[in-house]
Amino acid sequence: MPTATLRGAKSGVNYFMDGFRLIRQPGIRTFVFVPLTINLVLFAGALWFAVGELQALFNWMDAQLPDYLGWLDILLWPLAIITLLVVMAFVFSSVMNWLSAPFNGLLAEKVEQKLTGKALNSGTTVDLIKDLPRILGREWLKLKYYLPRALLFLLLFWIPILGQTVAPILWFLFSAWMMAIQYCDYPFDNHKVPFKDMRFALGNTKGSAMSFGATVTLFSMIPIVNFIVMPVAICGATAMWVDKYREAYRHPVIAPE
Repeated sequence: MPTATLRGAKSGVNYFMDGFRLIRQPGIRTFVFVPLTINLVLFAGALWFAVGELQALFNWMDAQLPDYLGWLDILLWPLAIITLLVVMAFVFSSVMNWLSAPFNGLLAEKVEQKLTGKALNSGTTVDLIKDLPRILGREWLKLKYYLPRALLFLLLFWIPILGQTVAPILWFLFSAWMMAIQYCDYPFDNHKVPFKDMRFALGNTKGSAMSFGATVTLFSMIPIVNFIVMPVAICGATAMWVDKYREAYRHPVIAPE
């Protein structure tokens, strides 16, 4: 199995920040705009529905409360809206990883082409459609990897003392690792590198991978800003692929049994 090269001294934080520059580059903006527009339209529709349901809930609550507690609306509405935005942002980030998977792969491809000056020769639109089962299958692999580990970490929160001290730290570290896997996987998958080989490569450069994933996690917690985290992270992860992994994994890899 090839090992990742250690070219470049940049940290994962630097690569993520590079993503903000890359999404504005000519030839890349279109591939950022399409999934971002889909995300915004779906989010706006879901938010409109959720606010309507929230309004109905508040109307019912006002009917139950005495008049002298009417001031509670002034306090509860902002809290409800902020909570709604945060929850929906996290849910949508997961859903959009599936809906945008084909676009995300194209974005990673165009960024790599921009950085290296070499096309990947990935084929036509018909070839992309034929690749959809493989692309969605890759997302399923990530989900299968994530769910059992997430459940184990979540169980730690129910353990007295441990759940209030160590568990939040472990959950953040696990989230950072999963963010690195989620977004670094797109350039790896474009080169047909198997999923376990991709994890092996990230494990060999765990410092960069974890600092990249931690930065993505932190930015994903900021409402509104998290709308652009996906394309920024894909661009940054692709830049990291070009610097650290491309030479070792530029050809399809067959993982050993």
